[in-house]
Amino acid sequence: MGKAKWKNGGATPRIVIHIILLLGALAMIVPFVWMVLTSLKTSSESIRVPITVFPETPQWKNYIEVIRLLPFGRFYWNTAITTLVKTIFNLFFSSMAAYAFARIAFPGRNALFLLALSVIMVPAQVFIIPQYLIMRDLGWLNSLKAITVTGMFSAYSTFLLRQFFLTMPRELEEAAKIDGCNHFTIYWRIMLPLAKPGIVAVTIITVLWSWNDFMWPLIVNNSPEKMTLSVGLASLQGQHMTNYPVLMAGTLLAIWPMAVVFMLLQRQFIEGITLTGTK
Repeated sequence: MGKAKWKNGGATPRIVIHIILLLGALAMIVPFVWMVLTSLKTSSESIRVPITVFPETPQWKNYIEVIRLLPFGRFYWNTAITTLVKTIFNLFFSSMAAYAFARIAFPGRNALFLLALSVIMVPAQVFIIPQYLIMRDLGWLNSLKAITVTGMFSAYSTFLLRQFFLTMPRELEEAAKIDGCNHFTIYWRIMLPLAKPGIVAVTIITVLWSWNDFMWPLIVNNSPEKMTLSVGLASLQGQHMTNYPVLMAGTLLAIWPMAVVFMLLQRQFIEGITLTGTK
């Protein structure tokens, strides 16, 4: 009787599932809450033993201090412009490649797709030295171009959108060809609008990845005028001592745009991920 109730989705399984999900949510929220509390502490409170959870007096001046220490306006501009360019070009190039791999039969299609997927299987650190040498030879070091150009195409985005295009009915494509549409018209006017959930998911993933990118901007740029938010915040970490409240205040100022974007588009993002690959 108990087994039957469990299989039929009774109250007990739902309670257990909700408890597990609640614990998982708390595990992810606690570091964020701790960051907020630390940003309002004094430097001595942040390193005090035993640990001080709540600040005795909220230190809002930490947010003013981080803006005084760093050119946050320049960092925001560099991060925003590189993220925007990466996202636009990645959506365009990856969606076109995904459409070709999914809907156009040409010799070597599967082999080329596997070659593109192999990029995902190789650690990103493997490409750092070749990419750095290319940027050096082009004379693009210490420039926003060096940060941007390497993120204009994503094998993962291509894979995700290809799975979406594979779910489209062949009848739509055949009807469009009868009406005289070429492949680009079919891709632009028919497939892209139908793949909106996948486009939104790829957009959010690309924006989050570009906004938080740290290693590559750190390697190709050492000029404060060309730094992004993640690299600029790293300069607050001292070799022997770090003012953690100021660092946490700067981190909160850096991540709030992405938190807002995700909260506004989380439904579309989840829909895009869950629908990928279904037929």
